[in-house]
Amino acid sequence: MYPPSPANPDAALISVYDRTGVAALARALAERGVPIYATGGTRAHLHEHGIDALDVSELTGYPSLFDGRVKTLHPNVFGGILKDRDSAVHLGEAERHGIPTISTVVVNLYPFEATVANESATLQEAIEQIDIGGVALLRAAAKNFEHVTVLSEPAQYDAFVVALGSGGLDASTRRRYATRAFERTAEYDSAIARYMESGLLAHELPGSLALTIPIEQPLRYGENPQDRAAFYLAREAQLPEQLGGKALSYNNLLDLDATLRILVRAPLGFAQDPPYAPPRLARAAIVKHTVPCGIAERASVAEAVHLALAADPVSAYGGIIAVDGRIDADAAEHLAGFFLEIVAAPAFDDAALARLRKKKNLRIMRYKRGTPERIAAELRVRSALGGVLAEDNDPQAPPERWTVVSRREPSPDEWRDLIFAWDAVRHVKSNGVVIVRDGVSRGICAGQTNRVSAVQIAAHRAHEHVRGAACASDGFFPFPDGLLAAADAGCTTVIAPQGSIRDAEVVAAADERGIALVFSTYRYFLH
Repeated sequence: MYPPSPANPDAALISVYDRTGVAALARALAERGVPIYATGGTRAHLHEHGIDALDVSELTGYPSLFDGRVKTLHPNVFGGILKDRDSAVHLGEAERHGIPTISTVVVNLYPFEATVANESATLQEAIEQIDIGGVALLRAAAKNFEHVTVLSEPAQYDAFVVALGSGGLDASTRRRYATRAFERTAEYDSAIARYMESGLLAHELPGSLALTIPIEQPLRYGENPQDRAAFYLAREAQLPEQLGGKALSYNNLLDLDATLRILVRAPLGFAQDPPYAPPRLARAAIVKHTVPCGIAERASVAEAVHLALAADPVSAYGGIIAVDGRIDADAAEHLAGFFLEIVAAPAFDDAALARLRKKKNLRIMRYKRGTPERIAAELRVRSALGGVLAEDNDPQAPPERWTVVSRREPSPDEWRDLIFAWDAVRHVKSNGVVIVRDGVSRGICAGQTNRVSAVQIAAHRAHEHVRGAACASDGFFPFPDGLLAAADAGCTTVIAPQGSIRDAEVVAAADERGIALVFSTYRYFLH
C-alpha cells in the first residue's frame, strides 16, 4: 500500500471508538484497492484482523499529540475531505500542496454519554471523553456529502459494503447518511451541554433547549391510529427493560411515565418535628390515561397491589400498574386476575415472572432502582404554539410548609391519610381531588372545571370509604362550598393550598363542621 495522492484518489479514513463491524468494512474497502488511513487504536485493530492501514500520522506528518487530543486536525486530512471535486481551483490547490482525496470517512465518537451516565464519573473523566477531531471529521464529511460518504454508526456498514459492489452509495443515500452525521454531532454536543449545565446552572434553566435526541424505536402509531409516532431517548438515559408482552405503544409510554412518578414520595411539609412520621411502606400505583385510579401502601407489595386494584377495579381495567418493590408470586397472582397493559417493578421473582408471562400480551417492565426519582428530577418539556414549554423544580423556591388552620388538629391516623392524599393529588389532572382512607385511594377525580364537582365525584367513587376519610385538593377552595361538599360526604380532614381571598371563610366552615383543615404553601396544578 502507498500513500494516496491527487493522482491516486479515493482514500478512506477510519477512526472509531466502537469497533463493531469495522474490520469487515475495512476489508471490503481494501479488497477494492482503497487505501486506508486509521488512527492508532483503530489501526491496531485492523492489523489484528490482517488488514493493512496507514497511520494517519503519515498523512499529517505529526504523531498523536497531547494524550490523543490532537490526531487528525490537519489540512492534509480536512483538505482531503472538504475539497470540491468539481472546482478546478480546489483541485489545483490540492495538487500544489500534495493533499490526497478522501472519499470515505468512518467515524464514531468517544462514549461521552455512557461515561456521564455513570454517577461516579468525575468531571475530568467526562472532559476526556469529549471528542474534538471526530466531531470535526463527521461535520466535514457531511458538509461535502456530494463527494464523500460519511458513516457515523456501525448500523450503516452492511448497506455500504453492498453498495461498494455497484460503485458506491447514490447521492440521496449519501445525503441521508450526512444528515444522520449532523444529527449525531448535535446529540453529542447537546449531551455535553446538559452535563456542563448540570454542574454550573443549578439555579437557572438552560440558556437554550436543544432537543437533539436520537430515535429509540418507531411506534405503531400515536395517540390514535391515524397518527404516526416514534420514541426518542437520550443516549445517557435508559428505557426500562421489557421482559415480556407486546411492543410498547405511544400511550403505554405516557402512562408508564405517569405511573413511575407516583412512586416518588414528596418531602413532608412540617416546619418542625412532625406530629406523625409515616413509615416507609411498599407502594402500588395504577394509572389509566395518565390519571391515577388506584394507589395503596402496605407492608408487602402483594397487599399493596391487591388494595390498589380493589380501590377502583372498573377503572383499573386496561390500566398500567407500577410498584416500588419486588413482585413475588402472591403479587403476580393478584395481577393475573386483571386485564392490564403493563406491570412495572424493579424486580420480579422467577415464579412471578413465569405466572405473568402466561398473559402473552401483558408488557412486563423491569426498571432500574432510582429511575422514578431520575424522571421526576428532569426538565419537563411539552410543545405549545409551535414552541416548547419547559419547567423543573426550582431549587431556590422556599420549602413547602403545612399549617393546621382549624381548631381541631388531625389525629395520627388522619395525618397518615392526609399525607398520602396530598402526595397522590400531585399526579392528578386539575381540578384534581383525592380521597384516602386507611392508606388506600378510595376516590380520585381529575380534570373537572370546578372544584365542587371534583370533590363530589371523588366522594361518590369512594362509596362507604368516604366516612372518616382524608380529602386533598390540588388547588385552593375559592369558596367554602368545596370543603363543605367534602364534609357532607363524610370526610373528617382536608388539605389544600392556601391563597384564596376567602381562606378565612373556608377555615370558619371547617371549624363549624369539625373538620381538621391543613393549608399548604404549595399548589399542584397539573395540565
